[in-house]
Amino acid sequence: MTGIAIKQVDYADPGDAADLTDLLDYYARDPMGGGEPLSADAKKTLAAKMQDHPTAFSLIAYSDGVPAGLVNCFVGFSTFAAKPLVNIHDVVVKSEFRGRGIGKALFAEIEAIAAEKGACKVTLEVLSGNEPAKALYGSLGYGDYQLDPDKGHALFWQKELAA
Repeated sequence: MTGIAIKQVDYADPGDAADLTDLLDYYARDPMGGGEPLSADAKKTLAAKMQDHPTAFSLIAYSDGVPAGLVNCFVGFSTFAAKPLVNIHDVVVKSEFRGRGIGKALFAEIEAIAAEKGACKVTLEVLSGNEPAKALYGSLGYGDYQLDPDKGHALFWQKELAA
């Protein structure tokens, strides 16, 4: 992992905000991110709105000073454990930097932050067809959430609301 540096985003810093927005836009344009660029409004307001969200934190991985990867995370709460949890909402490593340990470095930092916060677990969602991501997450000890194997594993559902 030579030349990799992980930095927690300062949402008020214009350089960090630009790197955050550029990396998230890169992810949004990827087929695994929906294949569409971020809206002009999202690009303009992302960093400020993340800063205003009290449980948000983001990490950027730099490879020899170049922004190469991003994770956006939110602290939630596990009622069953009565402890915080960290949810990884976005994960992206630019294609030209994949296979260099950047994802592993980002996850190591997430897990360190989660431990500092007293979190009982780290959660994430992944598309069922995203085999490279599933391979990485599995190699790091992540897997399906289930309470009772006879009842199946958890599914992630959504309902979009009118703006």
